Amino acid sequence: MSTQPAMINRYRWYELISIYAGIFLFLTFILAPFVEGFLVSLKPLGLLFSSPYRFWPENGSFTAYRTMWVSVPGFARYIFNSFFISIIVTAMVLILVIPASYAFARFKFRGSGLLLGAFLAVTMFSGAVLLIPLFRLMRTFGLLNTYFAMIVPSVAFLIPSAIWLLRTYMMRIPRELDEAAFVDGASHFYTLRRVILPIAMPGITVVAITTFIGSYAQQFIFALTFNSKTEYMPLPVGLFAYFGRQEVIWNELMAASFVGITPAIIVIFFLQRYLVSGLTAGAVKQ
Repeated sequence: MSTQPAMINRYRWYELISIYAGIFLFLTFILAPFVEGFLVSLKPLGLLFSSPYRFWPENGSFTAYRTMWVSVPGFARYIFNSFFISIIVTAMVLILVIPASYAFARFKFRGSGLLLGAFLAVTMFSGAVLLIPLFRLMRTFGLLNTYFAMIVPSVAFLIPSAIWLLRTYMMRIPRELDEAAFVDGASHFYTLRRVILPIAMPGITVVAITTFIGSYAQQFIFALTFNSKTEYMPLPVGLFAYFGRQEVIWNELMAASFVGITPAIIVIFFLQRYLVSGLTAGAVKQ
């Protein structure tokens, strides 16, 4: 039996130090804003801009996490609206994207490459560029001041990237499975539902999570343009309410931000193992 060490362990001590130093530096730049934001939420508003600046708060407390609900009445409604809109957007995207991705992955039809390229081009446009035509469409169909005023544009902008992501995953599923199902007399719909979907669940989970996060994060511009009713406003608009005419209530804004992203963190926490398996599945060629 060979005693030669595995290739993954063939690092010299200075190489290991460099790797871990790079990881530490990367995590520092990623996590530092979140740590600073949390510490700001613990500081009294009058001490935020004191000199000299102190990183660790003196007399820190969770007072801002209590007073934030009073400063912006109905903040819980904003969180519910964001969560509700994101869930509906994710469900609609999956319903449309799953059969579309299967079609692009399995069938060759005229214009498929051009259509995929168009999907990719759509992702390069910002929602702000299309606000005026979108507003006219929403007004024509009577969707202004409703949840659909934010749901429909989000679905439209998130579908292209979701198709690209899920199509790539489905292309890694062996075609022999489809052919075996066709030999047994199965239709394309039956093959998708009973053969492909169970195997593609890790990829579908990744698409669902990325769609949920994308919808949760991009609601501000659509809500501000297509909605004027408080009961339909999502979280980003609620956070904007902490910006006063004279000052910004930074500690309550940071507290509200951390409370607002809690639903998304909970979703990711419970689905993280599916996310990891979906991202790593297909790394070895079938």
